[in-house]
Amino acid sequence: MIGVDWGTTSLRAYRLGAGGAVTDRLDRPGGILTVPEGGFPAALREAIGAWLAAGETRILLCGMVGSRQGWVEAPYLRCPAGPEEIAAATVAIPFDGAEIRLVPGLTTEDASGVPDVMRGEETKLIALADRLGAAGAIACMPGTHSKWARLEAGRVATFTTHMTGEAFAAISQNTILARTSIEGPDVPAAFARGVERARQPGGLLHHLFGARTLHLMDRLRQEETRSYLSGLLIGHEIAAAVAETGATQVELVGAEGLASLYAEALALHGVAVRRHDPDLVAAGLHHVARSLRWA
Repeated sequence: MIGVDWGTTSLRAYRLGAGGAVTDRLDRPGGILTVPEGGFPAALREAIGAWLAAGETRILLCGMVGSRQGWVEAPYLRCPAGPEEIAAATVAIPFDGAEIRLVPGLTTEDASGVPDVMRGEETKLIALADRLGAAGAIACMPGTHSKWARLEAGRVATFTTHMTGEAFAAISQNTILARTSIEGPDVPAAFARGVERARQPGGLLHHLFGARTLHLMDRLRQEETRSYLSGLLIGHEIAAAVAETGATQVELVGAEGLASLYAEALALHGVAVRRHDPDLVAAGLHHVARSLRWA
């Protein structure tokens, strides 16, 4: 079978053999926002045509391709959800020469009844839950919109999203703090200082302005500001997530650079960390396929 993670900016595809082994893969630009109206069948065929010609007849899609801006909108599936529930909620898409099913995203609500959603991350989370076994766990997936999920008995029980990465980009580029910082290498001491500040009273909005006043008073150099801001935002995210989940250990799934920052910040909060391979999509899609009796 073929598994495809089709996001906003890129397309990743995996050819999966017996037992879910990846026999071939591709990673290319061409996210959903680049596809013209009605162009998804042709774009997919152009990407994986060689595998189809070699005899593959089943394709499982996940990611933003199932959003309102994608090929077909797949309704969100309510948590808790595991491979069986996700497989039962997949959406069939007509396609000449192959059977295509689209994985739904997940939705949940916080304690105040406000909804939350994810698309694509669910495949990584069910793969991680399978690896961890029946024991419960708290997983963190840092990114533009970081996800914190509670895993229970091989399923995603609930989750929260934090717009940390997007907020960092917006604040560092489009506020007064852009005038007091310069691009440059990370400054670990400034990052740790920001994380520690997030644990102090005052709240995020007050702490953000403090990044400017520290610079004005010559207590934060321009080359330190971005790292300090990163630590401040990640620190507030972790403080909120740990307070909500009570986590003393976190399963961390993310690209090396960002995951390393989160690991450092979690350690400063006294939380143990276990790192995991971020490339879990293929394994997650295989689990869904197994529930579909495709594998």
